[in-house]
Amino acid sequence: MTRFEPRFVKYAYYPGCSAESTARDMHQSTLAVAAALGIEMIEPKGWTCCGATAGHQTDRVLAAALPAANLAKIKDMGLDCVVNCAACYNRMKVANHEIATELGIRSDVSDAIGRDYDGSVKVRHFIEVLLEDVGLEKISSAIKQPLKGLKVACYYGCLLVRPPKVVNFDDPENPKSLDKLVKAIGGESIEWPYKVECCGGGLSLSRTDVVVNLTDSILGMAKSSGADCIAVSCPMCQVNLDLRQQDIKKETGRDYQIPVVYITQLLGLGLGISSKKLGFNKLMVPASKVLEKVEVSSNG
Repeated sequence: MTRFEPRFVKYAYYPGCSAESTARDMHQSTLAVAAALGIEMIEPKGWTCCGATAGHQTDRVLAAALPAANLAKIKDMGLDCVVNCAACYNRMKVANHEIATELGIRSDVSDAIGRDYDGSVKVRHFIEVLLEDVGLEKISSAIKQPLKGLKVACYYGCLLVRPPKVVNFDDPENPKSLDKLVKAIGGESIEWPYKVECCGGGLSLSRTDVVVNLTDSILGMAKSSGADCIAVSCPMCQVNLDLRQQDIKKETGRDYQIPVVYITQLLGLGLGISSKKLGFNKLMVPASKVLEKVEVSSNG
């Protein structure tokens, strides 16, 4: 397999709490794709929870201190911080912003974590590394199994793109990052109007009724737009859109059966990595139609 030498070969990879629980498939596929593209991910020793999503609803200093405790460790490593969880990404970017712009917050955070941290560690989403350091041209040249014929609805949710002046990830109303990757893998990125609609996020357990209504709208729009699957890069979005399809069917009779996969899983398929290694067996709604189309493409 082709190996690459990105601008930064090594990154400090913060997996986040969901990596070994609800988002094991995201974690597996991220590491598999990174290895295939020659990207070295070094997990910080002794990392702790970043506070998403409860921390920032409880206390402003706590919300900044929890990510800062990890970012201070990463600063000692001398590397950029890379995350693939949109919630972790958001909380770390917000913490950096507040610490760097407000002396009072910086002082309180320093007291809380037992050392000074200035908000200087560069926090990057794995998608940014793929687009900016590896590049679409190199990714396209490494594809072994193009996703030819696969229609993908790229779903960004809230946390990747908002607040735009802080995260600075993409256009907050019409982002294109995931769409560019889908096209580089050989799939068809469909145009649809619900790219950044809220799925309910952390309300999944406390207000299931709200989440069912929100995800019903998103899934319905993806279905009517002709999507074979939805691509995400947020564990909360994935769980809500995947798991709640059962509840939607019970309450409305609508049976969408739309696989909700991580963009790293699709990229991994394109790179020729096995579906098991990418965690496809962990989805609630089977991704059989995705795997069948890729298999047809690779054999055709």
